[in-house]
Amino acid sequence: MRECFHMPYNKAPADWWKDFIDHQPARTAKLAVVRADGSPQVAPVWIARDGDEVVFTTSAETVKGQAILRDGRVSLCLDNELPPFGFVTINGTTTTSTDADELLHWATRLAARYMGEDVADAYGRRNAVPPEMVVRVTPTKIIAVTRVAD
Repeated sequence: MRECFHMPYNKAPADWWKDFIDHQPARTAKLAVVRADGSPQVAPVWIARDGDEVVFTTSAETVKGQAILRDGRVSLCLDNELPPFGFVTINGTTTTSTDADELLHWATRLAARYMGEDVADAYGRRNAVPPEMVVRVTPTKIIAVTRVAD
């Protein structure tokens, strides 16, 4: 018979996940959604935090965009790949917006975060066009673990 054991994770302090998401250089989040046929889909997304919400943009015509519009439940995962390792998983519900001003704001802010201030305006204008949409994730469950290898 196989022996079961419990992994001794180090639960992170309450708001640690916010600093983890805000970290620079920015980490991509891995977004998990469910396709129309019930199969899973995972894709990287550029994210930023707005208070307790996580914000990203995506096309309404992609698999992830269609899944979000059909069923607004998502999961996000970010990890630190360097020892002693750490991660955050966020389950949540989404709202979407196609407001042009909001889309330009977030596309530019995300570009600055991931590509740099010097090219943010160009990326923002390029990415803030239909069928892009702003997606806001309101967390329903957050798991934050630090110093996994300790």
